[in-house]
Amino acid sequence: MSTKRRMCSISLAAAIALVGETSARGQPAMAPVPTECATPGADGQPAVGFPNLVRAMNLRHRIVVLAIGSAVVGAGRPGGGYYRLVERFLESTFKGLDVVLVQRGFSGELARDGAERIRLEVARSSPDMVFWQVGTADAMAGIDPAETQEIVRSTIRWLHEHQIDVALIGLHYTPSLRDDPQYQAMRQAISDVARSEGVLRIRRYEVGETLDRLRRQPSDAIAATDLGSLGDACMAEHLARSLATGLFARRRPVDVDKPGSGAR
Repeated sequence: MSTKRRMCSISLAAAIALVGETSARGQPAMAPVPTECATPGADGQPAVGFPNLVRAMNLRHRIVVLAIGSAVVGAGRPGGGYYRLVERFLESTFKGLDVVLVQRGFSGELARDGAERIRLEVARSSPDMVFWQVGTADAMAGIDPAETQEIVRSTIRWLHEHQIDVALIGLHYTPSLRDDPQYQAMRQAISDVARSEGVLRIRRYEVGETLDRLRRQPSDAIAATDLGSLGDACMAEHLARSLATGLFARRRPVDVDKPGSGAR
């Protein structure tokens, strides 16, 4: 394991160790974000909380998370990848909580195919939350960003109607596509739909861009072979922190008759 990757993994482990304590505001007391991961990694309104995830925690002390989409972060890595770090983070943060992670990533999957599989997987595993990495394959295939955006929007609304929370994992960072209008339009489309639907978006592109810039600095070089692994570790960092913050946040009383808020 490289030094940079080890530093990010150690930081997340430290956050796991420290998050059991809370600040005066009731927020989790977590270790500082490592320098390599310091770029803002999440968009959305985590302070609103994740009502369906919270309800499952309170009723069952067990949550089921479905990870799906093109090239799911950490999928296929020994030990289950970086989503497993998020799983351990949540179980360490909330004592007695059982986190069940269902990984169903499929390389190169388009949004329309992912949307169909999400419906099938919801019937199979009954998740309380979905992590959906979406947009990269669509951009590379030349799909109209407006088409992808509408598919993602309708799927988010369908999930909310079925009392399932959502986090979108954004596009990969690729230096050669920084000025590609199709790729950048897809980035904007995913960002816009996440904002308009009020769901968390993990900013994978921005994190990768920051790491690439660090790699190019002679004083603090990151080997190109380490960039992907470190990017995954930073994504786990941001995802875990966003979930913990949202779950600790003060929430309005849940209306069981409101779509996206009821018990199942």
